[in-house]
Amino acid sequence: MHLIEVTTSAHRAEFIQFPVRLYKNDPCWIRPLDADLESVFDPEKNRLFETGACVRWLLQNDAGKTIGRVAAFINTKTANDKRNEQPTGGMGFFECIDDQTAAFVLFDSCRNWLTQQGMEAMDGPINFGDRDKWWGLLIDGFEHEPNYGMPYTKPYYVPFFEAYGFKEYFQQHTFFQPIDKERIMATMHPSVFERADRILNDPTYVFEHIHKQELSKYAGDFAEIYNKAWSKILGTPDMTQEKALKLMKQMKPVMDENLVWFGYHGPEKQPVAFFIMLPELNQYFKHVDGKMDLLGKLKFLYQKTFRTTRKAFGVIFGVVPDFQGKGVESAIALSYPMRVGWQSDHPYRDLELNWIGDFNVKMIRFSKMLGGVVGKRHATYRYLFDRTKDFKRHPII
Repeated sequence: MHLIEVTTSAHRAEFIQFPVRLYKNDPCWIRPLDADLESVFDPEKNRLFETGACVRWLLQNDAGKTIGRVAAFINTKTANDKRNEQPTGGMGFFECIDDQTAAFVLFDSCRNWLTQQGMEAMDGPINFGDRDKWWGLLIDGFEHEPNYGMPYTKPYYVPFFEAYGFKEYFQQHTFFQPIDKERIMATMHPSVFERADRILNDPTYVFEHIHKQELSKYAGDFAEIYNKAWSKILGTPDMTQEKALKLMKQMKPVMDENLVWFGYHGPEKQPVAFFIMLPELNQYFKHVDGKMDLLGKLKFLYQKTFRTTRKAFGVIFGVVPDFQGKGVESAIALSYPMRVGWQSDHPYRDLELNWIGDFNVKMIRFSKMLGGVVGKRHATYRYLFDRTKDFKRHPII
């Protein structure tokens, strides 16, 4: 076996093609868009390169056949997070044949490189970027297709990570939840509907779905709510209106206005809540074979035009702290079903709530009260280079 650092266009193409071969007989795997993957490793598109660093490898056998791949990286914004007791780097995009020796060679390459960069631990498999994509190892739910941006990985990867010495830092749960009225009312806790109905009919509150022609306004509202509800909890920098608008523009081509909701309070219409959902994009993208060339765009447009997916997925949910526990969570969560989704001409019948960390006890509890059941679980692992050091899981929030 020998490692090859990814430095050429041929290496970059092989980094993308290896999983295509590895998963070719797996009916649930959906090929990610090539452009999405390439953008992670493009310094022109990924701003983390400005202060961070990243390296990729291919692992080949003696016959020159690729048998694995991996990336290691340092995100300086999170490497020295105050919640970490040591500088912590990342590893991800791990794919490997069913061979523990090969897997350990890839893990060793990440650990050694990160050690040279001054790191004392590594989290993985994670993204060289935000948590909304390529984050975690699938540990349960292999019979389900992945949502857009969520990893689908081989079951045999789990013992590889654990045998090497990685320990579970936290889990990410994906909840399956009905949207149509008959099923949601049968599974949802009655108090959720009662609180939602009360707040939605309270004249001091306004709940509305987004209008694409007013993206700048909603971007500002999103940034305000996010900074109060999430940024401090996640230990991430504040969301600027510029970044929020960029995110909104990225979502615009696939956005269904009826699935993106904001809540406001009082005569000044203070932004207090949001729930951003999208059509489940992988149900479109699985038809394009990773390529958004002319043919891929035509296939995507066909799928989108004829609304071939009946599933939505939750991107992010937030309520500012001063309005938590008052029923606003219920109201924003049920705004789409009660105001739009229960009408017969709307296509979405199922919702998957992505990326709910097991450290977020309140959101786990609320998702269950909404009638959700855990359909998929991912694990984010941590490996401490000092093997004598006590391991600690992610703190509960």
